Amino acid sequence: MSISAKSRAYIYGSVAFGAISLATTGAFAACTGPGAPTNTQTRCLTAIDLQGLPLKSYDISFVNPQRAEYYLADRSNSGIDIIDTQHLTFKRRIPGFIGFTGSNDTSGPDGVVTHGRWLYAGDGNSTLKVIDLDAPTASAIKQTVSTGGTNRVDEMDLTTDGKILLAANNADTPAFATLFRANGDAGTSNVTIISKITIDPTILPPGNSIEQPAWDPTTQRFYTSLPVIANNPPGCNPSGPAPTVTCDGGLLVTDPAQVTPGTYTQGAYNPVTNTGVIKLHACGPNGATVGVHDNLLLGCTPANNGSDITTLVINATTHNYANIANIVGSDEVWFNKGDGRYYTASNRNCKPGVSPCPTAAQQAAVLGVIDSTSVLIETIPQSSGSHSVAADSKRNLIFVPESAPGAGGDTTTVGAGICGTNNGCVAVYKHDVDEDDEHHDHDDDHGHDHDH
Repeated sequence: MSISAKSRAYIYGSVAFGAISLATTGAFAACTGPGAPTNTQTRCLTAIDLQGLPLKSYDISFVNPQRAEYYLADRSNSGIDIIDTQHLTFKRRIPGFIGFTGSNDTSGPDGVVTHGRWLYAGDGNSTLKVIDLDAPTASAIKQTVSTGGTNRVDEMDLTTDGKILLAANNADTPAFATLFRANGDAGTSNVTIISKITIDPTILPPGNSIEQPAWDPTTQRFYTSLPVIANNPPGCNPSGPAPTVTCDGGLLVTDPAQVTPGTYTQGAYNPVTNTGVIKLHACGPNGATVGVHDNLLLGCTPANNGSDITTLVINATTHNYANIANIVGSDEVWFNKGDGRYYTASNRNCKPGVSPCPTAAQQAAVLGVIDSTSVLIETIPQSSGSHSVAADSKRNLIFVPESAPGAGGDTTTVGAGICGTNNGCVAVYKHDVDEDDEHHDHDDDHGHDHDH
């Protein structure tokens, strides 16, 4: 996605859970309205107040099921919000981030990922912050590492052992990624940069973006979404706002073992090394997540190419793919190995039968639910701008931030109905696997939650 397209994509009582009661304020009761239908398999359970300024600017979220914690990059409150996923309560906020500056390109926090006690988060000044989750709030940030760029460190992912981290500077020109040596299970922080990763400019012209990476433990590769690449198909236009872009996106395959120190440039896909840029068809992806059988679901969106109105699943080994109809417009996507389902935060989902769909009137924000066989199960309305989702695989809870209403926030009544307040919230959805007939492999180690 171009930098301007990325900016447009974002700028636009009591509830009981077991013995827990979460108080809400405002004129609404939580989990009511179109975002809490009674005929869906994925049910709205409750809403968690983040105890700060109204939530209008936020980015990526992550769950560490082993710690029973959910983490949200909350730019409205300039910190990382931490929610207890067992008791469904707000725990604390890690401050020290830039917050929302008026431009997503320079705001933070942005991408987040965890392994064990360590949380890694990108900030708007091109730095990676390393947070010790076992430390007191005031001293939690243990390192701030500059990537040498101008704009934000955005989405990121870790290897399964937590020792290698890949993070994208999506808003720099040219966009680049940074490969870090991370902390793993160490007791002290010693994060260092291994290499800056660039892409051949004939494939990724300046002004185009690098988005969400996903680590695949089977192939031992990072797979990173590229919203738009040149000459895909030949003669297409890779530049400008979404209505003028006619190029599809790509998938960058990176083997950390082959990355050379300093600066490492990747080109077209090489089947011998299993690295480089794979051309995609009918998809300009933002999100990426690894599911069962070595399949990756990519969060395609018409914000990148208005004609791309399906979601794509591609096999990491064979590169065979399937397009899923009636769900598109996703940013973060997540595979929950607890129920074997993909969840998409789709803030630009096209209305059925509309192609292309570049205008807001032709789109709606939904939570997409897709099973492991790439079948769309349901879509559930969300606040406008909804683009973040994460799931707790141990408890089969799905967490979706809801924008507060007003200028720069929700332009519908959906978020307020889900939250039970006008301050925004994190909605909690529950999928009870005992209530349906699906059968899943709960021992599969794939998926974006990784149990880091």
